[in-house]
Amino acid sequence: MRQLAALLPRCPTRAIERRPLYCAPKTGPGVFSSQDRPVAQTYAAARNAPIQAAQLTHTLSLRRAFALVFVAIASTGMGQTMLFAVLAPLGREIDLSELQIGAIISASSITFFLFSNLWGRASDRYGRRRVMLVGLLGYTLGSILFASAFYAGMVGLLAPSAAFVALTLTRMAQSSVMSATPPAATAMIADITTPETRTRGMGIIGAAQNVGAIAGPAVGGLIAIVSLLAPIWFAALLTFIAALLVSWLLVEPTFQRPSADAERLRFLDPRILPFVIMGVTLFVGFAVVQQTLAFRMQDLLALSGAETARTFGFAMMFSAAASLLVQVFIVQRLTLAPITLLRLAMPSLMLSFGLIATATSEIGFICAMTVLGFGLGLAGPGFVAGASVAVGNHEQGAVAGVTSSCPPLGFTIGPLLGTYLYQIDGQLPYLVALGMYLPLTVFTLLTRPSTGIPPELPEV
Repeated sequence: MRQLAALLPRCPTRAIERRPLYCAPKTGPGVFSSQDRPVAQTYAAARNAPIQAAQLTHTLSLRRAFALVFVAIASTGMGQTMLFAVLAPLGREIDLSELQIGAIISASSITFFLFSNLWGRASDRYGRRRVMLVGLLGYTLGSILFASAFYAGMVGLLAPSAAFVALTLTRMAQSSVMSATPPAATAMIADITTPETRTRGMGIIGAAQNVGAIAGPAVGGLIAIVSLLAPIWFAALLTFIAALLVSWLLVEPTFQRPSADAERLRFLDPRILPFVIMGVTLFVGFAVVQQTLAFRMQDLLALSGAETARTFGFAMMFSAAASLLVQVFIVQRLTLAPITLLRLAMPSLMLSFGLIATATSEIGFICAMTVLGFGLGLAGPGFVAGASVAVGNHEQGAVAGVTSSCPPLGFTIGPLLGTYLYQIDGQLPYLVALGMYLPLTVFTLLTRPSTGIPPELPEV
């Protein structure tokens, strides 16, 4: 009471009537007269100050968490797009075949798939922040080892066959640890959003990936002029800086931890199975394009290794820019159900595959990838948010692990399928992807998703 009283002004003492030291209501209990209104306002402000301070702190913590998740995902996304831009010409520099390069990506993707679910459950037990840090630092160390293996092959320390084995093993080791970041980041977004805002929250992760995908090719294309390995070294630096920021600034949000006897969320759980099917199929098609497009450009347009990296990077940059615009102006501004986003995405994705198959110029490839980015900008947040709202609060880490493992599972199948088909005919990978998306479109139209237990308003 003394602290509260210190905040209030003293009332003047009058000659006719003695007033208390701190003004009391004149016209009845709890009612201030017009003369005492300034005192009443001061009293109310003092009483509400702790509440307002707590609300402000909560808002600032949420914004900081969103920003740091954005930085973590954008840095890894930028590293990935820089790697894919130089991987095809780097592989040919050390005499690896298209199928061997595809096998490296598939091996790392299956590793990512196997570990993502484990890291998602680990984030439920040990916290989102710790698991994100493990993933970012693992990406840094893995990039250093992967670049070192490539360098050994380029200078002749490793024969092509030995370099292939070394690259595969180092990339798998990297994937086993860097797979911690996406499920922990996704679960953190689920912790600090409500079911009504979940799609928008997941759109922030998609936007971060797209910002990385836009910046990655632009920066990587410039750095690749110096050396094809330079983008991989730069990716290691980026994720290390992101790890430092997360370590210093991120506050662990409160979330509902699963009980010891809680049943593990399975991939075949009927609540999320439709979204698992959609997610895996979506990324199989995207992986087919991403893994073979650089070969297609280099062969069809007669480009050098550096020119291929730059041209492919520009195409990926336009694709990511289209995704980012969709997520900013559609996903964030319109309240659309996750399944609605997926249904809207299908026509754009199928059109893009047809355009890629028939493109014969750099402009044609860039236009096709822009259409592809538009579709992915809708589909990505849709499938992640759909799975998230289908389960309860205590399962958010587990479902984040499941959804984060869908892209690598798609990238396990897609690169092998795409490079195999590309060796038969340059147009075949994209025509097969188009055929895969026809039944997927029907599936999305027929799906009626379930709704999980609505989580309570999160706290930070």
